[in-house]
Amino acid sequence: MHISPKKFRNIGLMGRPDKASVVDTLCLIHDHLLGLGLHPVLDSETAELVPFENTQTVSRHLLGEVVDLVIVVGGDGSLLHAARALVKYNTPVLGVNRGRLGFLTDIKPAEVIFKLDQVLKGKFQLDRRFLLELEIRSQNEVIYQAVALNDIVLHSGKSVHMIDFELNIDGQYVYRQHSDGLIVSTPTGSTAYALSGGGPILHPSLDAIALVPMHPHTLSSRPIVVGGQSEIKINIRENRVLPMVSADGQASVSLSVGDSLHIRKHPFKLTLLHPPGYDFYMACRTKLGWNQDFDALQQQDET
Repeated sequence: MHISPKKFRNIGLMGRPDKASVVDTLCLIHDHLLGLGLHPVLDSETAELVPFENTQTVSRHLLGEVVDLVIVVGGDGSLLHAARALVKYNTPVLGVNRGRLGFLTDIKPAEVIFKLDQVLKGKFQLDRRFLLELEIRSQNEVIYQAVALNDIVLHSGKSVHMIDFELNIDGQYVYRQHSDGLIVSTPTGSTAYALSGGGPILHPSLDAIALVPMHPHTLSSRPIVVGGQSEIKINIRENRVLPMVSADGQASVSLSVGDSLHIRKHPFKLTLLHPPGYDFYMACRTKLGWNQDFDALQQQDET
């Protein structure tokens, strides 16, 4: 896939301006784009808190249709939210980190103008990420649908009781499990909730899905990695509490006995742009604290 920077004329701005630093960065980018003769466009939710005079505003779910590039300012959660709205338009997305970790929003605020100019001149790395789609079926009827860039999580809500479910992959029975739930993760989500559950880190280029049990009753239950084309089905059995499911940490949906979850790869991919120098392993070292002890010892030796 090739993206020409000459097409970057209409630039979408998106964020969740819940703190002053996000608003400041959105204003900085907005004014810089105008100075370059480009056309910034805000989604309606962002525009409510960052009002610019004479700036075009459209619905968040239509933003990808009218712009050539979207800049998301905030944390990874902001980009997850943007991904679900933009993915069907194949609009490239650039993330500016104003959150905590920043695996997806990888541009540092102090470098935003320099890095943005690099991207607008065509200096960027292309990164395609797949999403998962979820269907809840009750008596063979689809009653709920959602998409997720990170993960789909079956869990027991606020209850301390384990839940009982049955897992099938590509029509083959895998196991019946008692646990706190199951995390079904993309490679993108493997460094998020799935990692805290003991799951493997998957390189973003892999066409694979990780299934990570949450506090399983049996010690032999371990994460499973399957191909990205796999069809995953989870059958809900009778439980003392109502199990729930959530896509990318959105509001959870309750499940009933006999309901089934159907999870597969979403037909559209998210197109991320990274400025020159992006390195997934460097991101892991920085965000996950790899080499921390070694680097500290090295600094002591140098002094």
